Amino acid sequence: MAPKDPDRFAAAVAAIDRANADDPNRLVVGGVERPKELAHAELMTAWVQRLDPDADETQLLAARAHHLRRWEVPRADYPEGRAGYLRWRTDLKARHARQVGEILVGVGYPQASVERVQEIVRKEHLRTDPAVQVHEDALCLTFLETQLSDLGAQLGPDKALAVLTKTLAKMSPAGREQIAHLQLTPGERALVDRAGSTT
Repeated sequence: MAPKDPDRFAAAVAAIDRANADDPNRLVVGGVERPKELAHAELMTAWVQRLDPDADETQLLAARAHHLRRWEVPRADYPEGRAGYLRWRTDLKARHARQVGEILVGVGYPQASVERVQEIVRKEHLRTDPAVQVHEDALCLTFLETQLSDLGAQLGPDKALAVLTKTLAKMSPAGREQIAHLQLTPGERALVDRAGSTT
């Protein structure tokens, strides 16, 4: 779906990308090393467009800003364990929503559009809001596409399987269908199939 004001949309995307281009962490996508969150934002946007060809500009802006400057709040700043992890995730969603709101106001978006983007970024009404579910599906697919290979090495096979099982459980049937199109190694595919058999 074409943005109502293409120049305003382009300005917002450019501002988000400039913010994410500062990421000191790197990710190789298509053989090219990029700032991690900049690459993630591009992949996330592409997945939203693939999952929902009619996605409006608020969905695309939320995808672009879903992990806005995430490296500034590392997981290590929070206590270990599930409670610390959940607090970190909650704080990040609020931070990302606030930061993208400032960008969107700065380029002239109306308050209603700003609030809608923030709602999607915070993943409010997941399961009942189709746009938020598409956002979650795209996020999970981006995770699988870029981080699955490191999951086992970082966590070990049992914990990796548990994380992957939880990831698949958050996805819609339409989102899970797209996993078949990911370029995975035989080992990664076997892990995904094993996780999928339990959800």
